[in-house]
Amino acid sequence: MSKPIITIAGRKIGQDFPPLVIAEIGINHEGSLDVAKQMVDAAKRAGIEVVKHQTHIVEDEMSGAAKEVIPGNADVSIYDIMERCSLNEADEIALKDYVEEQGMIFISTPFSRAAANRLQRMNVEAYKIGSGECNNYPLLEHIAKFGKPVIMSTGMNTIESVSKAVAVFDKYSVPVALLHTTNLYPTPSHLVRFGAMMELQNAFPDKVFGLSDHTLNNNACIGAVALGASILERHFTDYMSRTGPDIICSMDEQESQALVEASKEVWTMRGGTKVPAKEEQVTIDFAFATVCTIKDIKEGEAFTEDNIWVKRPGTGEILAEHFNNVLGKTAKRTIKKDEQVSWEDIN
Repeated sequence: MSKPIITIAGRKIGQDFPPLVIAEIGINHEGSLDVAKQMVDAAKRAGIEVVKHQTHIVEDEMSGAAKEVIPGNADVSIYDIMERCSLNEADEIALKDYVEEQGMIFISTPFSRAAANRLQRMNVEAYKIGSGECNNYPLLEHIAKFGKPVIMSTGMNTIESVSKAVAVFDKYSVPVALLHTTNLYPTPSHLVRFGAMMELQNAFPDKVFGLSDHTLNNNACIGAVALGASILERHFTDYMSRTGPDIICSMDEQESQALVEASKEVWTMRGGTKVPAKEEQVTIDFAFATVCTIKDIKEGEAFTEDNIWVKRPGTGEILAEHFNNVLGKTAKRTIKKDEQVSWEDIN
């Protein structure tokens, strides 16, 4: 089976291409378009290809009960946070335009049907589905009908519930990539669970996979690339000193640049088979051992451990692995001490 590929705005994503790093500004701008643009500038300098936003239309997203729910990383309700941090439609359009003016791709996570419709009006290139919406099948079907590529986080879900989500997109022939996620902010390293990411990949071998990470450094993302991940997502900010719900588990400009560079480097390290690389021949020539004489040997004399041994370099004809095949045989000619032995020297 060929390796799966997903294409967003002409950018091909899959194991044969450098990993795609997504900088999630999310709601780190705290509702300020100006701050959001400053973050976009920093992402551009870092070499980021995709900037991700979060589209919150609070009245369509949450019931009044959300005013009583306080997230684990906050001290006010989720309703209040989203109301404070959301951009209106005009500002979000301006943000998308600004991202695209910098030559980057703008995508966003819709948290409601109204948000999905807004993004469709904005003609986004792709949709990002958050882990909380992974099993929101009515919303997924609504989004699938738009026919745009989808990147879906799968945190807090099982293979079974992800299967139902994948089935929705497959029904509409919508390309979907799957990201393993742990929804703790920040995520302790022992809960990253690469095993779960590989279980996801094994369960959906026809889908591009990756990691949406909430740890405090790039290690998880780099490890994910080594295991085959094609998409890496981390929250992003221009300055770690800013206040905002996800700043603590965000990468800044310097860390983003380091992730872009390191992920490409680790990507080049993947694959291969356990045979000598042809470029290693220059090392093989001096590092391997071959059979040579350690005493003068007369014609007809038997080869023994007293008169032959294995020594560098590896330029002789008889490799060390064949040493025992030479013992007990006799010399076809007189051989001086410290000569490499060839098969023609042996009766």
